Amino acid sequence: MSNFSGETKSPIPTPVRNPHAHGGRSRHTANDAADVLILGAGASGLMCAREAAGRGLKVVVIERGATPGRKLAVSGGGKANFTNRRVDMANYRCCGAPDSDFCAPALRSFTPAHMVRLVRQWHLPFEEREHGQLFLTVPAQKLVNALLDDCRRRGCRVECKNPVESITRADGVFEVQTASGIWQAKHVVLAMGSPAWPQIGGSGQGYRLAQSLGHSLVPPRPALSPLMLPQNHPLTTLTGISLPVCISVGKQQWQDHLLFTHEGLSGPAALKASLYWEEGMEVCIDFLPAQKFKALLDNHESGRQTPRALLARLLPQRLVDALLPQESARRKAAELSRAVRASLEEAVHRHKILPTGVAGLKKAEVCLGGIPVSEADPQTMASRCCPNLYITGEILDVAGLLGGYNLHWAWASGVAAGRAVGGVGPQTADPHPVQS
Repeated sequence: MSNFSGETKSPIPTPVRNPHAHGGRSRHTANDAADVLILGAGASGLMCAREAAGRGLKVVVIERGATPGRKLAVSGGGKANFTNRRVDMANYRCCGAPDSDFCAPALRSFTPAHMVRLVRQWHLPFEEREHGQLFLTVPAQKLVNALLDDCRRRGCRVECKNPVESITRADGVFEVQTASGIWQAKHVVLAMGSPAWPQIGGSGQGYRLAQSLGHSLVPPRPALSPLMLPQNHPLTTLTGISLPVCISVGKQQWQDHLLFTHEGLSGPAALKASLYWEEGMEVCIDFLPAQKFKALLDNHESGRQTPRALLARLLPQRLVDALLPQESARRKAAELSRAVRASLEEAVHRHKILPTGVAGLKKAEVCLGGIPVSEADPQTMASRCCPNLYITGEILDVAGLLGGYNLHWAWASGVAAGRAVGGVGPQTADPHPVQS
């Protein structure tokens, strides 16, 4: 189990700056060099910093944005869906390695119970919502503040407004060139996220830095993003309608809410499907997952009513009219042949849609693709291409389902790397169940 209460013994000294070095840039000298430089102050970077600093290491976190934890602060509608009770490998996809169980060691070492314990330690109230999702009942910024306070108490230094320009390694030491100068460290953690959600700081800079150190790249693309439909598709007239459905794509299936937009399908059901959707794949939707339309049609008391009227008792009328063929929808149920009834059932319970794509990065919560998981150690997040480099969070080719899974991966991978640079091996799963 992680030692969540460890404190660093001495703070990081104030940098010695030499304005004449490197063309006017400051150099942070060897005497001031950090043990660990963490590039990115998101969820995984800050959790890694907390863990490493708690083991007595000098840790500097370098962040390009004006404030740390920007994505975390707005996650979960501003209430941070910080984990899920049902975290396991089945909730994650490695696009370039579909059969990989890469995430399993980190998820076993840092469980939802560990995260719940931390949230309680920080005195942050939370609640459980559907599908095992755990949300704060206070603003997510309070979680950011608590994590930052822990990092700083342990001696971490957080440098914001400091974009990283390049990184090199020579004689066992990394040199990271930033807007403020040159930083040196024996260990570097890449925790810079993905290009998803660029309006709050997402970028592909982490990919470029990793490639400069010998890594390859599974081409990134948007995920957990709305599904787009062709123009003039009948369902694009249903903007604003939301309802529970059962949605499936390939071998994957979920029950959740679907929201119709003027461009296509959104809401949790569509976003989950987008994680597994590939170009040319059909999406199948059951609009009545809890009932059988056949039973309603076959009921002898329904014979004099139309399928349109019967279904409108259970679904919005606009949706009914978009789903059912008009010719048969307005005939009396008793007049319908077995084949026509089967076609109506198909339209309601196995409605097939062929999306044209997913919405772009501005609407995507994560990216599929990234640094291949084959190029990182699943126990420690250590690079297999560059010694003493570690890679955490969304920059890796790991994407989780909607519902707290991506934040939990950020925590778990950050902790794994923080333990590794601190010289601690992988831990076993927490034996204590999560208590609400």
